Amino acid sequence: MSLSETHQKTAGAVKKPTVFVDGGSGTTGLGIAERLRLQNDIAVKTIADDKRKDPAAKKALMEEVDLVILCLPDDAAKETVALIDSMGPKGPRVLDASTAHRVAPDWAYGFPELAPDQADKIRNAKKVSNPGCYPTGAVALLRPLVDAGLLPADYPVTINAVSGYSGGGKSMIESFESGAAPSFELYGLGFEHKHLPETQLYSKLTRRPIFVPSVADFRQGMLVSVPLHLDTLPGKPSAADLHAALARRYAGSTYVSVMPMQNDASKSGKLEPEALNETNRLELYVFASEKHRQAVLVARLDNLGKGASGAAVQNMRLMLGLPDK
Repeated sequence: MSLSETHQKTAGAVKKPTVFVDGGSGTTGLGIAERLRLQNDIAVKTIADDKRKDPAAKKALMEEVDLVILCLPDDAAKETVALIDSMGPKGPRVLDASTAHRVAPDWAYGFPELAPDQADKIRNAKKVSNPGCYPTGAVALLRPLVDAGLLPADYPVTINAVSGYSGGGKSMIESFESGAAPSFELYGLGFEHKHLPETQLYSKLTRRPIFVPSVADFRQGMLVSVPLHLDTLPGKPSAADLHAALARRYAGSTYVSVMPMQNDASKSGKLEPEALNETNRLELYVFASEKHRQAVLVARLDNLGKGASGAAVQNMRLMLGLPDK
């Protein structure tokens, strides 16, 4: 029986695949739950609040489902995965939204648009790690250029980004919504942001990029930008060459759109971060000046959509053999 057929009864009638979301109180978990309510071709199983930390109760529930989505802190996610591993063939497939397994070699990375065969890897994987929000934008911009030979793997990449405060968890949300937080701030200035390892690995960069994230006083939405001096790249490509490489990679994609070139000097060149909120879409832009031989690549997405719960549901449907929705 194929992985896409795990939800079929032996009698021939197809039953809905079953999903358990472990840890649904955070922003990602709540977003997944909201999206799952709109899915009429899956069944969601739950566990009583007083049993959530009971390994025996959780194990019994997981034996009954096809897929577990983890929305837990890293250590708790590792504990649940260890429990699933101990179940052997009875263990369900797992989609982990934490950072615990994003660079683990035996996990498929849940960015289906990463490469032409990535969606198939996700369909057939036992374990899939859901990407981080910032890496989704950065990898989407960088990987096609590295694959095309336009950006050397050892290029000194700088990534700048701004996110809505919902990406920072409960304490940050409370701080902004109470008025205690500043209207804007840089953070991660210790050069150890948790999203750096996956950004470097899946962009195929051999040199660790400099990543400067920031948060502003809006709830959700995100811009990720990469500035480039075109004359420092091999063969001194034009901005149009970079745009063409992105367009080739994402041609026909359902959720990733490469937007028209932004190189009209008469335009102000502005982009706001909230336009894709409540969607699973990702837009990629190339802003350029051939006069100055400079370009800025920009990704726009909802940090809670394609950057978190939207991507999780997209991956869930791939793993369960369900059509795109």
